[in-house]
Amino acid sequence: MQPDGSRSERHGGISAVNVTENRFATVGGRRYRGRVNVVRDASGLTLLNRVPVESYVAGVLAGEIGIRRNDEEQALLAQAVVSRSFALKNRGRWEALGFDAWADVRDQVYNGVAGETPEVWSAVRRTAGEVLEYDGAIIEAYFHSTCGGRTAAVEEAFNTAQSRPYLRPVSDASGRGHSYCDLSPRFRWREEWDSAKLRAILSRTLPTVMHVGGDGLQRITDVAVSRIGPSGRVSELRIVFEHGDISVPGPDVRAVLRPESGRLLQSTAFQLSVTRQDGQVTRLVAAGAGSGHGLGLCQWGAVGRARAGQEYRNILTTYFPGTTVERLY
Repeated sequence: MQPDGSRSERHGGISAVNVTENRFATVGGRRYRGRVNVVRDASGLTLLNRVPVESYVAGVLAGEIGIRRNDEEQALLAQAVVSRSFALKNRGRWEALGFDAWADVRDQVYNGVAGETPEVWSAVRRTAGEVLEYDGAIIEAYFHSTCGGRTAAVEEAFNTAQSRPYLRPVSDASGRGHSYCDLSPRFRWREEWDSAKLRAILSRTLPTVMHVGGDGLQRITDVAVSRIGPSGRVSELRIVFEHGDISVPGPDVRAVLRPESGRLLQSTAFQLSVTRQDGQVTRLVAAGAGSGHGLGLCQWGAVGRARAGQEYRNILTTYFPGTTVERLY
């Protein structure tokens, strides 16, 4: 059934079902609980794993927040509630394709049985059925690696996002000039481009994101932050050419100003330093903070808060202001 109650298209195929405890369906050397469906579609064969929600959450946790120490357990519990909320809120989003979630960063990284540990199952069982709600409805429970000191507003992360009162900037300050997420290896970072590298990167990325010509890219005379968002992140980047300029919206900046062709910029929380010679940019340096879109739960911040003795419900309602943790089942 689709979210509106109408009947969806039937997806036929072959099913492999595990019917014995501690026996699993295996695909590509990886084990999965529940049912594995093999469906023929326009792209070839699609493999679908159908599992109960709690088993899905167990397969997600280690892939998203990693294996945590005993004093970081509350961060694992917080991630369990967030991952469950995200899954249930987005149930049916990919109904036309015959499944609820991709098993990668398009939704959540799902590793099946390979991601399960006793600590993971303990977190799943202790939070069983718990979700984050605002005004009686499950929230859009976004999360990211490292906020760098302050989380983002929803409009800074996504072009088409609607305002959400619980998705607004939240300070991650822990006192004395420190942040809870400053233990992250990506808390501070630096990227550098010379003129050749900058031109090569923009020649690839601008046509994809901004629909402008790449091969005939003019000389780059300046790159500047032209607008800052509510959290201090870059909400508009201006790239100036010999004749004309382009304004890149904040949500597209990480995809345009890439360090390498296959890697996004760590975050949009950065400052630029530009060196010019003969009217052309010869060196561009970005000094930045954090990793990811910056929205919602800061995972390294949650780890830092757990080490400081904060309980997972308090961690969650800090990063998602105005929400409550409720048990659905």
